[in-house]
Amino acid sequence: MGAGVLISFEGVDGCGKSTQAALLCERLAARNLPVGPAGAPGSVLREPGGTPAGEAVRDLLLHGPDDLAPWTEALLYAAARAELVQRVLRPNLAEGRILVLDRYVDSSLAYQGHARGLGIDDVLAVNAPAVGGLMPQLTVVLVVDPATGLARLEGDADRIEREGLHLQAQVADGFSELALRFPGRVHLVDGEQPIAEVAAAVDALVAPLLEGHRV
Repeated sequence: MGAGVLISFEGVDGCGKSTQAALLCERLAARNLPVGPAGAPGSVLREPGGTPAGEAVRDLLLHGPDDLAPWTEALLYAAARAELVQRVLRPNLAEGRILVLDRYVDSSLAYQGHARGLGIDDVLAVNAPAVGGLMPQLTVVLVVDPATGLARLEGDADRIEREGLHLQAQVADGFSELALRFPGRVHLVDGEQPIAEVAAAVDALVAPLLEGHRV
């Protein structure tokens, strides 16, 4: 990975991860740090997406048929992820850039592995060739009540959001399980605090990571 740093934001829908990911990029860019891919400095990479193929898969996953089989869903996410890793993440990390992800492997583990009942270990195994060992040094999970998260959503709900509170509650449990499994990497942050307080908690987690990698 060279001297690059990979940070992911996770949580239930409406937890505020997209907001916090963007704010972190803004703060790092203001310090003249090499955040975001070289072709779009300062930007967050979203999952699924980040490549032409990934964006096409994203459209299918979020706006396609409601009755996709769980394994179809899991494999599509893994396919989009493989493209992002190969085309964007590895080349930019090799150049020493800081990449901030709005979702990554842990979303598949929480949504498809835990909430869909496919099994966290089985979904992780499917993603192993997609990521080739490339995992974030830090994963920030913003914890909010699933009902609060759904209430925050604006605009037309996507295919996943339309499944409602039961799915989101299962997803929240999945992220809690991941924090127990991977305590060195996955950190829970109270996402119901004011935005500035959440950002401060994020900075406290990010600061030693950047220092340790001498970015």
